[in-house]
Amino acid sequence: MTSSEQRLAAIRGGVPARRHNARTIAALTGNPGCTRRAVLDGAGVDKPKLAERIGFPARFGQSRFAITRGNAFEAQVKADGGAQLLRLVAERLGVPPGERADWTDLGADDLPDRHRRSRAVLTAAVPAGPDEPAALFDHPLLGLDVAGRRVHLEPDLVAARLAGRFHVVEIKSFPVIDGQADPGKVAAAAIQSAVYVLALRELLAVEGHDPELVSHDVVLVCPRDFANQPVASLLDVRKQLLVLRRQLDRMARIDTLLAAVPEEFTADLTADPATLTAALSTVEARYAPDCLAACELAYFCRHEAREQTAALGRPVREALGGVPTVPEVLALATGERTPEPEQAEAAALLRAAARLRAEALGLPA
Repeated sequence: MTSSEQRLAAIRGGVPARRHNARTIAALTGNPGCTRRAVLDGAGVDKPKLAERIGFPARFGQSRFAITRGNAFEAQVKADGGAQLLRLVAERLGVPPGERADWTDLGADDLPDRHRRSRAVLTAAVPAGPDEPAALFDHPLLGLDVAGRRVHLEPDLVAARLAGRFHVVEIKSFPVIDGQADPGKVAAAAIQSAVYVLALRELLAVEGHDPELVSHDVVLVCPRDFANQPVASLLDVRKQLLVLRRQLDRMARIDTLLAAVPEEFTADLTADPATLTAALSTVEARYAPDCLAACELAYFCRHEAREQTAALGRPVREALGGVPTVPEVLALATGERTPEPEQAEAAALLRAAARLRAEALGLPA
């Protein structure tokens, strides 16, 4: 065990490490500048339990109803050996679906055997000629290194030999209404799918194949309108792949991050809440309102960021880059405070905004 691994284990305490999955890895990209999250995720800390322990439980996640609905929709789409799914994917890729597809269910074996089998059949499915039938792989098990640990990942489906490439297929239960889906849910599906694309590319590269055989176009299958009729669309995840690689590289350099973390820092869930709260405050966070939808510690960080301009969102934080607190913003806007040289541009913007507000409300300037 390396010194970094020992340090991360000490931070976690006697609690087993929590394994990453595609959702947690995808969430890392939402706030890559947050040292607190990077350290906690690198240590494998169970953040939902940590948030609950310190009195700020997370308030997001899928309901049981949503999970049940999603499972039912996925089973419907995959019925009959994926015949309907094959037609949907082929139509969206603009290629003939062919008369049949080789269907392989990889979800029944235990973890080590399933991973080895997934690796073997996916490698064997590398296109060798134009006349090969399409191949559909149900719930293959992929792997990816995250902060020095191997993480197992399970995409809904991988389609091979369509348009000469591999395509990740994600099946989601949120609806596409009049051709439009919830932008936030689509964005989340895109970054989650990028995790699978990266893992599949790594698998092919290790086996000596061209990783670009895995397309950056992911096929997203959702119910159309308010019925359960599936519809497929393409998501280009090139941008998400770039962000994901940067963040994973950052986590790989966890020793650099640990150098800025106090030696006594702990996230041991057996510690008392006051100790945990005090420890968390010693590691820099980068709170933004977007964190509320992606990070289990967001409510604690929001409470901690009261009166900070960062709590108002990234656009405000960037516009007022040199002004850290709301009281300072108000003082600069009214002219009660002389700005520092690095605050001059923000102060001029604030004074102009205050003047326009006073004019609009008929107040004295």
